[in-house]
Amino acid sequence: MILEHALLAVTPGREEEFEASMSVALGIISSYPGCRAAEVRRQIEDPSTYVLLVHWDSVSAHVDDFRNSADFEQWRELTHPYYVERPVVTHFDSALHASR
Repeated sequence: MILEHALLAVTPGREEEFEASMSVALGIISSYPGCRAAEVRRQIEDPSTYVLLVHWDSVSAHVDDFRNSADFEQWRELTHPYYVERPVVTHFDSALHASR
């Protein structure tokens, strides 16, 4: 499983609209095949910045499948109007854990 990470810079003053729209968008991405979990968190230091974290079965499930689907078009319509700039999306490998 991999982790998608994206920092989302939202237009100041539109945070409440974004959060309402994102709550619908999270339902879309969370139910997509290959998606194991998705969440968005608001930054404390800068309340116009959010982080998107999505657990996928693989990079391909995200990039090749979801991004080429009608569901992604709905996702984009719901989320992209609020961004100051296009988010940079990166993918991370398995988590490292401390041993006891």
